[in-house]
Amino acid sequence: MYKEFYGLEEMPFSLTPDPRFIVFTPSYNEVLATLYYGLENSKGLIVLTGEVGTGKTTALRWIMRRLDSSVLATYILNPHLSIEEFYHQLMQAFGLTDWTNKADLMLNLGKLLEERHRRGLRTVVIIDEAHELSDEVLEEIRLLMNFESDDAKYLQIILTGQTELKSRLNQPNLRQLKQRVALRCQMHPLPNAEEVERYITERLVIAGSRNPNIFTPSAIDFIFQCSEGIPRLINNICDNAMLAGYANGEMIIGRKIIEEVAENLDLLPQKVAATSEKPTVKPKILTEEGEQEFWKNQQIAKENHKETQYERFDEDTILEIEERHSA
Repeated sequence: MYKEFYGLEEMPFSLTPDPRFIVFTPSYNEVLATLYYGLENSKGLIVLTGEVGTGKTTALRWIMRRLDSSVLATYILNPHLSIEEFYHQLMQAFGLTDWTNKADLMLNLGKLLEERHRRGLRTVVIIDEAHELSDEVLEEIRLLMNFESDDAKYLQIILTGQTELKSRLNQPNLRQLKQRVALRCQMHPLPNAEEVERYITERLVIAGSRNPNIFTPSAIDFIFQCSEGIPRLINNICDNAMLAGYANGEMIIGRKIIEEVAENLDLLPQKVAATSEKPTVKPKILTEEGEQEFWKNQQIAKENHKETQYERFDEDTILEIEERHSA
């Protein structure tokens, strides 16, 4: 709806993990470098974790689109699979259909992986939402890592999931799988308002904007506060804010619109609750005599038009001292 109004060719803040809109933040660069290193050097099992909405799937899809034709890769999106369903999906992706039981399956898979490795080809399995895999399927993944030579793994597996995946791998019954993890990387939220501004601006440019400074600095700062730097929440806020801006005929989006959108999305930042009630009267730090002496000295300094510490106090503090003295 608002594309023409803001001079865009595409929607810049879609919630789908479109790798065309990837913004190479330091966190993204670190993750992509780790994944590339692991796949290039046949490290075997790689684990990628991150909070919901930080862009793990987008990074994996970016990698998938850029894999060489020599790489046979499959992407498993549904983690709620039985062992039989897991292997059925895997074998379909690898083109293996001539098997009737698990023994035949493992034999045929082993031959395929060994032959591909001998020819210098890579075989990759990426499993999303891996924190929701059953312990039984995770154990099968450990067994798949046994396809190896003396110096390389025949199969490369990337497990990606929320931070709960770390806890899953720390379970005593999965300690053998944990020991097989060759590389770990984590996708972090954007750390500050400057990175959020870069993220927003680059996505607007990718979408075709000739004037990507649509959001004011105060608006971006509040977007960072509401989203806590999580890209999916940033996208949601910005998309709704541009829709509101279009409806109001505003080419520049300020903090007021962001506040309204964040309230509608229930994303307003929560104020830290006080751990205890504030005292009704601020406690004194000077004795009565000391305060009277202090006040007298300030009055003398004021009369002499000298710069004193009194003049550098904030107004509320000065008024409080004056009220206390007059009382």
